[in-house]
Amino acid sequence: MKIKYRAMVLSCIDPRFQQVVYNYLKRKKLIGKCSAFTIAGSAIGVTAPKFKKWHKTFWDNLETSIKLHKIKKLIVINHRDCGAARIINGKKNFNKSNELSIHKISFIKLKKKFKNKYPNLNIETKLISLNKKVEKF
Repeated sequence: MKIKYRAMVLSCIDPRFQQVVYNYLKRKKLIGKCSAFTIAGSAIGVTAPKFKKWHKTFWDNLETSIKLHKIKKLIVINHRDCGAARIINGKKNFNKSNELSIHKISFIKLKKKFKNKYPNLNIETKLISLNKKVEKF
């Protein structure tokens, strides 16, 4: 049986949100139909200069997933209270506002590079709140 893959999902390693991501993919009927790449910070981990050594690994993995699974979409799922966001925030006060800005910057950077490399593919960005709701970003 040949599976028709639909997407690659980029998500975070944080154990608090693994079930939330799974439930979201289940609701979207993507279980067993998507590639997965899980890294600390999700979009933050693949865009922030602090984690530069990780970036190439993500893009190589995405390229492989596109070739092998013919995916048409990248779904990026970040979450609130993100440890990677705290790390790149540095010694500054970490609050909801600057965390939101970090997520926004990571999504903008990722979307720009993704659309330049893969103009015919789609990208969706999501943010999980602390009450475990997955929202479009």
